Amino acid sequence: MLWRLEYRPATPPELALGDDGWVQGARQLPSPNCDERGPGCEPELLVIHNISLPPYRYGGPGVEQLFTNRLDPAEHPYYQGIHQLRVSAHFFVRRDGLLLQFVPVGLRAWHAGVSSWRGREKCNDFSIGVELEGCDFEPFSEAQYLTLAALARALRSGLPSLTAMTGHEHIAPGRKTDPGPSFDWPRARADIGLAG
Repeated sequence: MLWRLEYRPATPPELALGDDGWVQGARQLPSPNCDERGPGCEPELLVIHNISLPPYRYGGPGVEQLFTNRLDPAEHPYYQGIHQLRVSAHFFVRRDGLLLQFVPVGLRAWHAGVSSWRGREKCNDFSIGVELEGCDFEPFSEAQYLTLAALARALRSGLPSLTAMTGHEHIAPGRKTDPGPSFDWPRARADIGLAG
């Protein structure tokens, strides 16, 4: 018997930004690690990160647990040093393209830390954080790029203030290196249409 393999590209999800700041089509896992944006701070900047927990392992619950303060330090040695962190991102895109949302876009997620963009500090005030499941040294998946593009389209349709995109490494140089050299910036910029 002969088998014929047929390539089928991943299908981007259908996403829409609701009036409540939650994206329809994303799995919602509310994080307590967020607060109000400052007065007059609208989301202008999409910040791309990468994360995997434990490091370089994909598919587990570690990221969800970290962003919802449920990470068990006994589950993995690496967790002993990070379980007390209170961090979050608005979105997390798994390797298969599944989109999770932890914080509504109208609130400030705690993803950027000490940061500066175009002379403005405290990027959390005016940004939306998107974590891609991965690491600095491995290409991201086709499904992730498709979900990222669909997410950016949904956000831009409801947030006219969103006009630029950058990496965590660019707003916290010397401190952060993500999303790293394997992230395809030309493709992402072409797909999303946001300036650097």
